[in-house]
Parts: sequence; structure tokens; C-alpha cells
Amino acid sequence: MAYEQEKQVAIQATLAAAKLCQRVRQDIPPAMEKSDKSPVTVADYGAQSLVCKALGEAFPDDPIVGEEDATALRSPEYEASRQKVVSYVREIEANASEAEILNWIDRGNGQVAPRFWTLDPIDGTKGFLRQDQYAIALALIEDGEVKVGVMVCPALSLTTDDPGTLFVAVRGQGSEMMAITQGELKPIHVCGVDDVSKLRVVESVEASHGNPAEQQKLLNAVGITTPSLHMDSQAKYGVVAAGDAALYLRLPSADRPDYRENIWDHAAGAIVVEEAGGRVSDMYGQALDFSRDVKLRDTRGVIVSNGIIHDRVLEALKS
Repeated sequence: MAYEQEKQVAIQATLAAAKLCQRVRQDIPPAMEKSDKSPVTVADYGAQSLVCKALGEAFPDDPIVGEEDATALRSPEYEASRQKVVSYVREIEANASEAEILNWIDRGNGQVAPRFWTLDPIDGTKGFLRQDQYAIALALIEDGEVKVGVMVCPALSLTTDDPGTLFVAVRGQGSEMMAITQGELKPIHVCGVDDVSKLRVVESVEASHGNPAEQQKLLNAVGITTPSLHMDSQAKYGVVAAGDAALYLRLPSADRPDYRENIWDHAAGAIVVEEAGGRVSDMYGQALDFSRDVKLRDTRGVIVSNGIIHDRVLEALKS
């Protein structure tokens, strides 16, 4: 089947990254701070290293647009953190040298191209740090369209047998999920309209990631009264795709009018929802454009739904 190798490599790479992240989370070393004041941990670096290694070996000509780079890690100031990254990666890649590990991280410094991968090694770093939701999110984009998406959510349990869930989708082939220690993929589909308990919204834990007041007005207008789920990371896309919620809202924050979303924060989740029968757009009904830049430059707000209520949400937004 089309993209079968890409799918399998992406699954194995993200599962290896999740294993490292869960190992780091047992220790929870202190986070570092990036230039934009957002947190980054040794797990972010270690996860990116492992995924970029796997992609580089399988698809050496494919650029990878990742969130992290190893510039700070290479400085003497961060030697202790660098050694921790190396130690955690070596638990999975025993023979890796420090130079190789740093170079694998920097392989994620690629540019948007006709075919490229985009990676968020830990989407939801704050959730990761407080032992809550996070995701390793990887997507393959060709000619501006997401073709393959994998999200591993190690703290998201949608079954009784496993604490973590993997979601995967290939364009035209549907969406699947599996418990991360079980290894059996099963098809998933968004919820219908007959189960009122599923007619609920997922929103970000961080108020700054959306516009809670306007989102509540919108929910009132649409008629959704079931209490919202508040979660970190693209795990929210997974909850919609699996049918446990009908809507994920991310309206622009009034405090950050110039903010634009990063492609790695949405690409994998978007295809998982779309292939599960849902719909993803900006607040004006336009598809997200992953073809131009690391930022979704022309996108304002993100609306993710089961598809059935999408037009109703867009109409409510207009008013």
C-alpha cells in the first residue's frame, strides 16, 4: 500500500522516542529555557535525536523540519544537560557517540520542501513536566498535503489495558490507534450526533493557547453544554479522532494578535482527525496550509470537529 514504509518507520521511530520520554519522566530533570522563554527538556532533545536518526537512515533525501536544534546543548553552559541527553539516548542506541546524537538532533533543521517531515519531539512540554498529557508528533508532507501522521500520547489512556495510545493515519487509508504496549492497530472514527455525552469540546490547559472567553460564547451559540476536557498537546486531536469529543477549539488569543501556529503543532493531528472522518480548518473554514513555511502564516484559529457540526461552528463564529 502507498506510504507503507513511511508509516512503519514513523511508528517505530515515535515509539522509541516515547520510550525515552517515559524514562526521562521518571526522573524529571529541570527544564531549560529557550530564547522565546518556552521550556525545553532533555527529553525533547533525546526524542528528536532518535526520530531524526530513524528517518535519516530510511529516507536520507527527506528534509526534517523539527522544533529543536542542538545549538544550546553544544555550549559549555549546558554540558550537564548534554551528558544527560547522551545518556538517555544511549539506553536505546547503545553505540551512539555524543557527536552523532547532536548531529541527529540538528538533522531536524531542514526546510519546507515539496516532500518533507515535520516533527514535534514533545508537543506539550509543560504537560510533560507536570506528569500530564504530551505527544510525540510526526508527519510527512508532500506538495503541501499531509500524507502520513503519527502521534504517540504516552499518558493518554483510551482503553483499560494501557496507559498510552498511538494514533496513525495515511491519506486515503483511514485512521487507526493502538495501545502503545499492545501493538494491534484498530480503525477509529469520529463520533456521530446520537451520543450527546460525546458532544463536548477539548480545549488547551494553557489559557494563553486560545481565547477561553470567546470559546465559551461560541459553545453557548452552538449549544454544547457538556463540560469541556482540558488537555495539553495534540492529544486533543486524538480524542476527537477516536470519538470521545466532537470539537477542539483554538481561537486566537486577544493578548497575542500576531501569533501564528507552528506546522509541527498541527500536521500529525490534522490528518488523524480527517482520516477518521472529521474536519480541520481555520476559523474561516479554510484548510490549514502546510506548504509554505514553518508557521501557518495565513491561519487564524484552528477548528477541529467530527465534521457534522463544523459548518454550525463556522456560522456561529461569523455572528
